Parts: sequence; C-alpha cells; structure tokens
Amino acid sequence: MGKSEGFLKKYLPTIVLLLAIIIFMIETFLSGNWMQKGAPQISLFDEVLLFFVGLAAGLLGGLIGTGGCSVMLPILHFWLGYPAPLAIGTTLFAVIFTTLSGAYGHLVRKNLDRSAALWIGGVGTLGVLVGSWLFTILVEHVSILNLILGIVFLWPSYRMIVEGAGIAKPKAVKREEKNIPGSRVWMGVFGFIIGVLTGIVGLGGGYALVPGLIYLFSAPVYVTMGTSLASMIPLALVGGGVKVVQGYVALSAGLILAAGTVVGAQVGAALIKKFKPNILKLIFGIYFLYIALKFITGYFGIMIW
Repeated sequence: MGKSEGFLKKYLPTIVLLLAIIIFMIETFLSGNWMQKGAPQISLFDEVLLFFVGLAAGLLGGLIGTGGCSVMLPILHFWLGYPAPLAIGTTLFAVIFTTLSGAYGHLVRKNLDRSAALWIGGVGTLGVLVGSWLFTILVEHVSILNLILGIVFLWPSYRMIVEGAGIAKPKAVKREEKNIPGSRVWMGVFGFIIGVLTGIVGLGGGYALVPGLIYLFSAPVYVTMGTSLASMIPLALVGGGVKVVQGYVALSAGLILAAGTVVGAQVGAALIKKFKPNILKLIFGIYFLYIALKFITGYFGIMIW
C-alpha cells in the first residue's frame, strides 16, 4: 500500500497532464484547429519526431531546471521550418506542461524553495505581459527577433562553460541547504526582467533563471533546478496563453511536444542527483553557445549547420 501511495504521489499529476493533453488534442482536431496558418505540414514521421524532441527537452530540462524551450525552439525553427514567431509561441505553449510536470517532480523530492519561486514567478508574470506587448512590435522584424534570441543565449552559455570546465568556481554552497539566500524583493525584480524576456523570446526563462539564481543569489545547485521550474509555471501559463490568443501557437506541434516533455521532465527530476552539476553545465553551455552563434550568424546572412 505504501509503495502504491508513493507512486501515485509522484506520478498522478503526470498522468493527469497526459490525459489533459490527449483530450486537448482530440478537441483541437475535431474543431479544425489542428493546423496553424503559416506552419509546415507535418507527417506521421514528424509527429513521432516531435514527441521525441519533447521527450529529450523534458529530460534535459528536468536535469538543469529549464522548461526545455532552448532545445525545442531551435529544432522547430532551423530543422522543421517553423517561422521564428511561430516557433517561439509553440515552444512557450509546450513548456506550460513541462514546468507543471517537472516542478511537481522536484516538489515531492524537496528540490525547491517555495518562497523564492512565488516571488520570482509572481512578479515575473507582470514582466511577461510587458514582453508580450513588445513581441507584437518585434514580430514584424523577424531578423531582429533572431538576433535578440542569439544574444540572450550568450550569457548562460558563457557562465556554464567557464564553470563547467572549472575555469571559474561559484561561491561554495552546502548541498543539503534547501533555501535560496538573498532579498525576496530583488528576486521579484529579477523575475520581472526574466518575464519581459520570456514574453519577447518565448524561452520560458529557465535559460536565465538557473545561472541567475546560482551566480546572483548563491543558490544551491539542486534546489535551483526545482525552483526555476516552479517559477516558470506562471510565466509559461501567461506567456503561452497570450501567444495562443495572438495566433502564434501551432497547437498540433505544441501538444505533441508537450506530451513528450511531461514524461521527460519526470525522468529528469528523478535522475538529477545522479549527475555532477559541472558536467551538466558544460554540456548545456556548449549547446547554448552553438544556438547563440546560429541565431547571430543567421542575422548577418551566414548560416551554420
């Protein structure tokens, strides 16, 4: 009985989210909204590919505390042919489900600071509304939007590479600590800035929340992952909802990605303490740098694979 209760406590929300996604898929298909104007046609192979992209994004996001947008967005845009505004909206919509699944996975494992998450996520929603308004202006200038995406990726890539490679070391933090030190008001300001960027570039904020909490607030690495995902729930809900209303979400792709991320996020949350933080930082720092260069060089007409 104890084991079954433990299983339900850990995975019931995931099962509920998957059922909700399936119901949403059926409703979207029957209503004729399965294909979004401007989105490429997707074959059965593409649907399977999208699920595994979501699975990988959720897994990796669960490991480093992001919603997986930094994995999904470039693949949608560069390799599946989605226009940048549509790729931004679709990934931010998918990350709603990722953050709900991943944050709960960390919550039951006590890998998050609830107070910090409330301050960052609560004030951050105001920033999302401001960023979403700016997005409507920038959407007419896709090349500039791509350049902003590239620049945004540079900060976390630099910090994660230098620390993951041992070039720089963060302030020592005891692993067993469960709270993030620092002023909650400043965390709110930090959340507002992240919210604005989320509304503009649709990356959910995890790419900046994780290094920001670690380097600005000396947060314990493992607690940072769960806190980041929990903070992103309101950011993704508001940002993703606004993008749906604005018409920048391909529901078919978004729901398939969401199904994969929900499963992957749980696996990532369960495996996080089996990985050394510096290895994760180095791997994702290199990946973020690659994406940054791809967006920035594309702005200047130079395409790299």
